[in-house]
Order: sequence, then structure tokens, then C-alpha cells
Amino acid sequence: MPTILLLTLSNVFMTIAWYWHLKGGMAKPLALVVAISWGIALFEYCLAVPANRIGYAAGWSAGQLKVTQEAIALIVFGVFMVAVLGEPVTWRHAAAFACIVAAVGFLFVGR
Repeated sequence: MPTILLLTLSNVFMTIAWYWHLKGGMAKPLALVVAISWGIALFEYCLAVPANRIGYAAGWSAGQLKVTQEAIALIVFGVFMVAVLGEPVTWRHAAAFACIVAAVGFLFVGR
């Protein structure tokens, strides 16, 4: 459970670091946006690295950690996309997410 919580929090920071400037920040100079994003991403690394170490020590494979992170990233991004950017979720978003969830399932089945 700590792995999933840390991965979720790290993805919140990473999503903000990558996409915050798309809504209202497009007029800012690119160098400033990159510097601010790097500052935000520092917190992501401070959470993602321990999440992966804890998960790996608990018996998760690197593949399991990665596809779990991707599934969490899609959930976090989907919420950000709707709540912050005001974009709708379409059937294509749902289908892509289902494929990622299937990948997580395949890596955890029988383990």
C-alpha cells in the first residue's frame, strides 16, 4: 500500500510539473516554465524513488512497478485533464485506460 500511495502522490506532482502551464501559463517564457516545472518535479522524484524501492523490496518486479505507475498516471492525468484543463473524457481515453489496466492485470496474475 505505501508503494501505491507514494506512486499516486508522485504522479500528482509530475502531472502538475508537465501540464500546469497549459492553462494560463502559455505567455510565460519557456525557460521560466521549465525551471518551475523542474522545481515541482523534484518532489515527484522524492516520492517515486522510495515508492519503487519499497515496492521492489516487497517483491514487486520492475515491470509490475512500471505498469502500475502508468495506470496511476492515467488516472491522475484524467482527473487533471477534466478538472484543470476542462477537456472531456472520450471513449478513446477509456479504451486506452482499459488496455493499461489489462497490462497491470497480466503482470500480477499468478504472482
